[in-house]
Amino acid sequence: MAPPSSRRSGFSKKAQYSLFTGYLLAGGAAVVGAGLLAVSLLQPAAFAPLRGVASDVVAPVGTGTAVVRTESQGLFAGIAGYFYAGQQNAALRREMEIARIRLAEADAVRAENLRLKGLLGLREGEANPVAVARLVGSTATSSRRLGFINAGANNGVQPGMPVLSERGVIGRVLETGRNSARVLLLTDSESVLPVRRAKDNIIAFAEGRGDGLLRIRLVNLGVNPLKVGDMMVTSGAGGYYRPGVAVAVIAKITPDGGIARLVAEPAATNFVAVEPVHQPAAIAELADPETQDPAPVATASGAASPGAAASAAVAE
Repeated sequence: MAPPSSRRSGFSKKAQYSLFTGYLLAGGAAVVGAGLLAVSLLQPAAFAPLRGVASDVVAPVGTGTAVVRTESQGLFAGIAGYFYAGQQNAALRREMEIARIRLAEADAVRAENLRLKGLLGLREGEANPVAVARLVGSTATSSRRLGFINAGANNGVQPGMPVLSERGVIGRVLETGRNSARVLLLTDSESVLPVRRAKDNIIAFAEGRGDGLLRIRLVNLGVNPLKVGDMMVTSGAGGYYRPGVAVAVIAKITPDGGIARLVAEPAATNFVAVEPVHQPAAIAELADPETQDPAPVATASGAASPGAAASAAVAE
């Protein structure tokens, strides 16, 4: 008797039927597949319901995959935003501070213009800087508060000229060399600056304390109208500084005024502008008419003003 492993498939009728059935099923599946393919090519819409059912079945899986993908992207974006948030917040904070300063200065200029229009019919404009220099250093531990800029007499800088940054007042030139100058900072104990509140005409003096802060002393004593957060700007009195430039913000109220922090910190300033000394010549002439020069005065266009020409003609 031959071993079972060497028997042929035809030896068992059951094996023959199984093989024949497999062939029939395979042939039937091929015919059905060909028919379905032909129907899908000739009538694509015939399988729309089936495709809809299949889409409904896989939709939850696709939704979950999309959610995971979106959440992962949001996670990476959140991680990246976390690392850059500090830098962005610092930049936005600087922009907001500068915008707040510019707004207060605009209010001060508007109030100053209204005051001048009402009294003299004049309007004060910004002065062109004499020089733009780098603030190369400032004293931090000395009893004096001085700064140093890399522009001097060769650049037209003279003692007394105000020094301003993009934020506000830094100080005024104390001494000049050929290519450098020393600046008396506002926080120096010898510095006294006439100021007023930006939104009205409450006047005071800003005195340096030597510790990085200013002491605001009101001229008119009584009920202290100052509040924390008030912006103090230059009043234009006493010369040197043109009116309406930001100086300090009130940080603490005292019986005779307040303690203010600088708007323009010298330690955080790189470049400054040196402006000419503010001299309201028109106001001085109106206050003392006898000092007016009868000679023709050239205007910005180079022509003599009519009033001056008439005065010169009468004098002749």
